[in-house]
Amino acid sequence: MNLPLKHIQSLLHRLITAPSGVAEGLAVERSLPSGGLESVIRGDDRLSPEERVGIYANMYFYRLLEILQEDFRATAAVLAETRFHNLITGYLIEYPPTEPSVIWAGRYLSDFLRDHPLRNEYPFVADLAALERATIDVFCAADAPALDAAAMSAIPAERWASLKMRTVPAAAILRAEWKVADVLRAVEEKRDWVVPTRSRLRILVWRHNSLVSYRELDDGEADALEMLRRGATFGKVCEVLARDVPEERAPQEINRRLAQWIGDGILTLVPPKRRK
Repeated sequence: MNLPLKHIQSLLHRLITAPSGVAEGLAVERSLPSGGLESVIRGDDRLSPEERVGIYANMYFYRLLEILQEDFRATAAVLAETRFHNLITGYLIEYPPTEPSVIWAGRYLSDFLRDHPLRNEYPFVADLAALERATIDVFCAADAPALDAAAMSAIPAERWASLKMRTVPAAAILRAEWKVADVLRAVEEKRDWVVPTRSRLRILVWRHNSLVSYRELDDGEADALEMLRRGATFGKVCEVLARDVPEERAPQEINRRLAQWIGDGILTLVPPKRRK
């Protein structure tokens, strides 16, 4: 039976990517020709048509596993090979890829881990996966013109308080309950990792000059950056930064934070609204 190429391609795609395997994919397939899979894929004494398609299905899974091992190196290091393999098997059944690019394949892994039995032994692993995913999202985020020291200096000082700023798209603030940045950094530096301490915190993840960095934030800086993410005026941000320091030290603290944010390339100016 001669089937259109598009029909054959669609059939093979469904079977190769079937979450529970080729056999179960065949069991629910409604577009098989009357001659069954044998009329599309030729078998021989060594392999049946189903086994031939199964080879490609295995290749598909192991390629995804390889990609997710690269994207979640620290999570894979913590769980070790067998646990990570089993985790990804269950994850891909629950969250099969739906986008053409594999960059999105691990988008929901941290969500999947929130209610996973592995958290009984590794209660921090969902936060760790979320941090690793954030580094990918930030790396892929859109560019924006970052505010630099020269541009800031060119603005008259009397206008600073009313300036509206935002964090750039390639900057994110992650909420966590474990100090997982220490684990990720240890794995990246090929050091032995240790179980992190539990502590509610926020982590800044940002991209600058094509490099992704991350660090923990204290409450004052985190609150200020949350405001900037929504497009706050510099005056309001200064009030937050001055909140927890003695009055005489407030200008120094504000200047230090501003210099750090500009150096990290995480601020951009909000253009003023045009008058009609």
